[in-house]
Amino acid sequence: MAHFVIMGCGRVGATLAHTLEDAGHSVAIIDQDDRAFRRLRSGFSGRKVTGVGFDRETLKQAGVADAYAFAAVSSGDNSNILATRVARETFHVPHVVARIYDPGRAEIYQRLGIPTVAAVRWSADQVLRRILPEQHLAGDFREPSGRLVLAEIELDPAWVGHSLTQIERAADIRIAYLTRFGEGVLPTPAMSYQDGDTVHAMLRVERSAEVAHLLAKAPLKES
Repeated sequence: MAHFVIMGCGRVGATLAHTLEDAGHSVAIIDQDDRAFRRLRSGFSGRKVTGVGFDRETLKQAGVADAYAFAAVSSGDNSNILATRVARETFHVPHVVARIYDPGRAEIYQRLGIPTVAAVRWSADQVLRRILPEQHLAGDFREPSGRLVLAEIELDPAWVGHSLTQIERAADIRIAYLTRFGEGVLPTPAMSYQDGDTVHAMLRVERSAEVAHLLAKAPLKES
């Protein structure tokens, strides 16, 4: 079981809180207005924290120091980005995501290495895909037989600087494309994995858990 912190108890925030709790995780949700917590179901057992989501003391009350992931899904772009940066840079939360309304800003933040999702009706699913490893491998596309899936894969930071060929060989996958600085890039033999890259790869469905496990760890040192 992992701990998740959510900033913003609107429709998306409440949906995330319920989904994560149903999956067996612990959840803390932050909102400036305690009336927003009325959106949570009566049986919600997570932590409700009233306060500003980018305030360090508020984040500490929500248990951000022990959080596996932080999602900022309030109605303000600036607040979401600021809170996400505090969670990542001050508390070193490994997985963060910010909901952004202005697409121009979203591109800027993607270039800074901050994962963002657009403010659309299905953004709760988009957020989950960026903070839950099993959701990363749920797959964007399956070929007709259902045996292969195109999935977004999470890599340990220690893979930065390694060639894409090394990654493919280590996990027995085929990298289809990267998202780099907010843009899709086709891989080349000379290309290496960079900080902030999102890797999209084809793999066998039955190996999804194995691939996630392999690449979530630092690469083995070559003898």
